[in-house]
Amino acid sequence: MRTTLTMLTLAVFLGLAGCTSSARKASKEKGNILTVDFEQGKSLQYRFVTRREVSIEWDPEKKMSKAGGKSSEIIIESLDIVMAYTPTEVDPLGLTTIEATCKSAKVTRSKGPSSSVKDAVEYFTGRSFILKVGPTGKIEDYSQLDALIKEVGEKAFRPGADRGRTKEPDMICDFVSTQWFLWDSVSSIDTAADGVSPGQTWKSQLSVPAPMVMRKARDVVYKLDEIRQSEKGPVAVISSSYSLAETVPASWPIPYSGTFQMSGTFGFLSGYRLLSLQGSGEELFNVETGQSEQYNQQYEMKIQAAIPMGISVQPLVTVKQSITANLL
Repeated sequence: MRTTLTMLTLAVFLGLAGCTSSARKASKEKGNILTVDFEQGKSLQYRFVTRREVSIEWDPEKKMSKAGGKSSEIIIESLDIVMAYTPTEVDPLGLTTIEATCKSAKVTRSKGPSSSVKDAVEYFTGRSFILKVGPTGKIEDYSQLDALIKEVGEKAFRPGADRGRTKEPDMICDFVSTQWFLWDSVSSIDTAADGVSPGQTWKSQLSVPAPMVMRKARDVVYKLDEIRQSEKGPVAVISSSYSLAETVPASWPIPYSGTFQMSGTFGFLSGYRLLSLQGSGEELFNVETGQSEQYNQQYEMKIQAAIPMGISVQPLVTVKQSITANLL
């Protein structure tokens, strides 16, 4: 019988002994127990892909003449990551230690820095960090990940600062959105001891990666839609809906520090104001294995910007973002 986080959680919450499957069957009287499950030494690999299409309408109210310039443009950028998670220590009375290793990270853009400029996020490739994870999947210790995010954040700046620091475009916040919020849908369940039933909802918050430097959050409402039978066992279908959050948790990481100027279009524009955010997603979480099999998140946000030098127009930026994960 292997020691797993699921066994610990069920023993604590339900006072049950025996194998994981027996505990799960007994738990159905209260609802479906959804907890993250790891086996010591068994590595899990996931592929994460984040993609956004950014549309800039330079003069929404047509105050400026179109002569001599484009009225709109579209920028597309994406990040493809492969991560491995290996439990190095499973503590049935405390925290499980997970070693996370970035196997690969690759960025593609339709326009922006030349291909010779390496996106800072690609420096995560080959790097590892330790996470301390509680029984329900809540990450209790992010310290190594936080330090690595800040270290890679420095790679986004051009060498030499004689004329001030200049930051190149990067997708570090997209990496953060996939790693800082691992297992959020399950670890944020506020009735974990009683389980969840189809139709039940619970709340959380997720980050909002963007092409410009902007620290925002989205409120999330998760819902257990159904328990679906599959070849790999029962799967919890968890839907999610997103809206603009009023505040951002202070504990979330910030990749950059100090004062700097961003290069490119999103350094030229300023005064960003997030007008709206809405979207939805779905996750398939295997109840027996205690692991997410895949998820997808999509949202659209509209941002009002300003042009410096006293120009009175306010460009409208529309970002269509997707974030996906798949267990390999």
